[in-house]
Amino acid sequence: MSLDNIQLPPIVLHDLFKNSLVDLNTGTTKAGIEKTPGIAFLGNNQKQVVIIVSNATTIYLPDEELNFLMGILNACKLTMADVALINIAKAGAVTYTEIQQELKAATLLLFGIDPLQLQLPLQFPHYQIQKFNNQVYLSAPELSAIAADKTEKTKLWNCLKEIFSIG
Repeated sequence: MSLDNIQLPPIVLHDLFKNSLVDLNTGTTKAGIEKTPGIAFLGNNQKQVVIIVSNATTIYLPDEELNFLMGILNACKLTMADVALINIAKAGAVTYTEIQQELKAATLLLFGIDPLQLQLPLQFPHYQIQKFNNQVYLSAPELSAIAADKTEKTKLWNCLKEIFSIG
């Protein structure tokens, strides 16, 4: 029996922690601890480029997919400071109007996301650059699928060259 797998019976846990460690009945909150409303994202959103993914297993993306995304951004002459990466599996239900209001998004890249998940009133296929509501949308398969297929990479790159005016 190792010390990593000790399981105590409920009665022992009750006796050990019969006095609460945290007073939940204070009724006041300290400044700075309050949750700010808004969409949780990774990056600084300096160029209003929003990248939306869905991954239930990690906060944003697994390391290999994040590294692949960083390579894509680098090829587009962008950094994480220029974009906002949103994982809707963790951020919850997010609509395109909320993204517009909070992040002032000019370009939205959807990886493995159906446009209807954002409550967009239009449907468009992968790799079709779609302009709507003064925003540019691009839908593509999940990053892991693109990374594994050279044809998918080429399709994505051709669209990104047009969106970001890359020679």
